[in-house]
Amino acid sequence: MNVELKNVDLPQEMIRAMSRQAEAERDKRAKIINSEGEFMSAQKLAEASDILGSSHNALQLRYLQVMTEIAAEKNSTMIIPLPMEVMRYFTAMTDHLNKKDKE
Repeated sequence: MNVELKNVDLPQEMIRAMSRQAEAERDKRAKIINSEGEFMSAQKLAEASDILGSSHNALQLRYLQVMTEIAAEKNSTMIIPLPMEVMRYFTAMTDHLNKKDKE
């Protein structure tokens, strides 16, 4: 027994419902892909922060690299270099104040 369908007309409401469902499925997949990308990005940033945080020299080199990248662009950004020792002082002071607040 063979069944053959020809020229099936679907009601407009059904066509719109199928279209909405397909669009919702595409949106769902796009959100999943986007969130997976965000998750991988967050993991890589966490790894990078662990590496940079473990070595003052690595942080200094990254700092200089960022300054070089900014300076290479043709823009009106003003760069005011701040020695890393000053940054370490502020970090130490913040840690000291946080400990003092806890006491």
